[in-house]
Amino acid sequence: MNLSFEIVTGAIGAGFLVSLMSFSGLFVIWLPAQRLAIVVPYLVALAVGVLLGDAFIHLIPDAISRHGSVSDICLTVLAGLFLFFVLEKLVRWRHDHNVDTSVAAEILPLAKMNLIGDAIHNFVDGILIAGSFLVDPALGLTTTLAIVAHEIPQELGDVGALLRGGFSPRQAVMFNFYCSLTVLLGVVFTLLLSQIAQSSLILLLPIAAGGFIYIAASDLIPVLHERSNLAHVSGQSVAFALGIVFMQFIVVFEQTLLAV
Repeated sequence: MNLSFEIVTGAIGAGFLVSLMSFSGLFVIWLPAQRLAIVVPYLVALAVGVLLGDAFIHLIPDAISRHGSVSDICLTVLAGLFLFFVLEKLVRWRHDHNVDTSVAAEILPLAKMNLIGDAIHNFVDGILIAGSFLVDPALGLTTTLAIVAHEIPQELGDVGALLRGGFSPRQAVMFNFYCSLTVLLGVVFTLLLSQIAQSSLILLLPIAAGGFIYIAASDLIPVLHERSNLAHVSGQSVAFALGIVFMQFIVVFEQTLLAV
């Protein structure tokens, strides 16, 4: 396939724009410690809603529309759940056997799992961006806008999860940005090997969905149950619901863009 300068620069520029959305949570750097301690649980609740909403409203339906077999996609989602279960076992094993007392050793497994899941999801976003630019640069722009829209609430939730997992505010923002750069890897991978990249979405989309479901249910929801007074129940429930609403809004927004 002959790649024009417009396609290459457009796809890479779009990927970089999406990666910059990781700085949506930059405000946490300037929040006082007491205020940050209040905000973090609500950001974690938002992350739960966004992760589950993205999995059930966006990733799984997208995978089914590409593959056609609901049962195959569901099995792959379960494979993703199992894969992340094994990954967390390995992460926890390393964490428990690490005698180093540095800051890195104090980072909880839930933060590391969130980074892994987000890296896979960003890589998938890169494939979607570059794939749409290969079809039509105009479609690439609309796809990028849709991804940017859903990245903002997701990155806010990711920063909250990293803070809860032991990162300092500055570390949480920077590691979230480093993780977002896998968008560019997905873009380059697709530009070089477009057919293989597009075919891999049938596996990567449901695996990412399984990872998101696992992280939300296994790592983040238990954190929300650590405190359960009336303020936490109501506030976290609203944040959880908002995450789902954001994801549903993005689906409607994507459909509107594609219809234009």
